[in-house]
Amino acid sequence: MAGLYIHIPFCKQACYYCDFHFSTNTRYTEKMIKAISRELELQASYLDDDRINTIYIGGGTPSILGIAEFEKLFDAVYSHYSTVSNPEITIEANPDDLSYQKLKLFKEFGTNRLSIGIQSFQDRFLEFLNRAHRSQDAIDSFNQARELGFENISIDLIFSIPKQSMTHVEFDISKALELNPEHISIYSLTIENKTVFGNWQQKGKFKTVPEEESARQYDFIISTLEKEKYEQYEISNFCRDNRYSKHNTSYWKNIGYLGVGPGAHSFNGKSRQFNVANNHVYMKSIKEGKVPFEMEVLDQRSLANEYLLTSLRTKWGCDLRKLTKLYSYPIRTHRKRIEQLVAERFIHITENIIYLTRKGKFLADEIIAELLWI
Repeated sequence: MAGLYIHIPFCKQACYYCDFHFSTNTRYTEKMIKAISRELELQASYLDDDRINTIYIGGGTPSILGIAEFEKLFDAVYSHYSTVSNPEITIEANPDDLSYQKLKLFKEFGTNRLSIGIQSFQDRFLEFLNRAHRSQDAIDSFNQARELGFENISIDLIFSIPKQSMTHVEFDISKALELNPEHISIYSLTIENKTVFGNWQQKGKFKTVPEEESARQYDFIISTLEKEKYEQYEISNFCRDNRYSKHNTSYWKNIGYLGVGPGAHSFNGKSRQFNVANNHVYMKSIKEGKVPFEMEVLDQRSLANEYLLTSLRTKWGCDLRKLTKLYSYPIRTHRKRIEQLVAERFIHITENIIYLTRKGKFLADEIIAELLWI
């Protein structure tokens, strides 16, 4: 079984932290959906007739699309791909787009999981991040989705925002818990180069939160969500009752998937494809019957590092047997450092599987970087 990711490259406005591929020019959404639908047809053989287990429509902001555009998109999926009997179908959405009519449409197309980009329940931080919605919009959209029968809702939050105190973080977590979502994704604000915040930082106009304060906020988040029976199954992802994101979990477990749309990536276990991140180049090429992508054939070192990067961030850990037998990872050269990390209580090993400890999760990127096959 495999996953299908569809990238919708449009947003109402640019969030100051976001470096995903998107455009705020929505005058050609219809042409783009026509091109993506055509790519779905052109790429139908990529997964070797594997049945689709998960469909994830992300972006950008998929919820910005109109009803006719969603109809065309789903028609293309079901015309060219076979799915399991009850695939996980996720749509990313912003609160300001989630009208009753649109939510009803999502249900009709079989959407059984919503991922709502809330980011904060405080208007001052939403304005700072340049989000298009306000706190009450988030609460209203969530409640409306519940009323329409959505039983698997994920919300996104951001912490470590400048001038965001522990009191502010506590407020956001408490408001999230009041909504009682099945899944919470919560990310530390990171500054990427090609963003407004990145530009401000280069000009000395942006001051990041000190690492100690960010770690304190993260520790509070983990502790509070654990008390409320949310399981941290990945560094930034928490859920109740095993409501893991099946789609994202397949990424972390190195299961193949097809990504369509400009800027989308695909992985089949042997190579990775990267669609061009240019809307007009993408549409022109698709119109000519060609998918504009670059391909990277993955050697053993790349596969080993990919597995390390993804697996060690999860509750399932990194299987050393798989790492050495399937990918020929040179365990001997890393044995001493692994032993040190165990002694320092950053990782623990059970039945040949490496897991990050609570302490290790705070330094996940640094620990993984040390174990990469260079």
